[in-house]
Amino acid sequence: MSRLHEVSVGVEVPFHDVDILHIVWHGHYYKYMELGRTALMRARGLDVADIRGLGFAQLLVDSHCRYTYPLRYADKARVSAWFVSVAPRIVVAYRIRNLTDDRCSARGQTILVTTDTEGRLLPETPDALLQRLV
Repeated sequence: MSRLHEVSVGVEVPFHDVDILHIVWHGHYYKYMELGRTALMRARGLDVADIRGLGFAQLLVDSHCRYTYPLRYADKARVSAWFVSVAPRIVVAYRIRNLTDDRCSARGQTILVTTDTEGRLLPETPDALLQRLV
């Protein structure tokens, strides 16, 4: 799998993300993936305001996460995100690594589509975005 423009962000698991067993609730992994995707898009000059400024918006239309090893309270983790493809849809892959135990905690993927500012779905990623993505 190609890792186009990979970025990584560090996370320390806060107490409010864990359950009674001090294990991260499964839904919070998506929050950590979102931190990675935000860093990836910002690194390409495409934060939300930038995309809006170009006359577009983006919708997440598909996501999945495979959990492989738990994160626990106070664990340090690294969230890596990269583009798998940018056309016709933007596909971002993720890996969440538990640095405390040096194991992969989760892998995931999201798919984004682009709309105009009125919310009309565009059939492909527009050139104005592609110029910054590749």
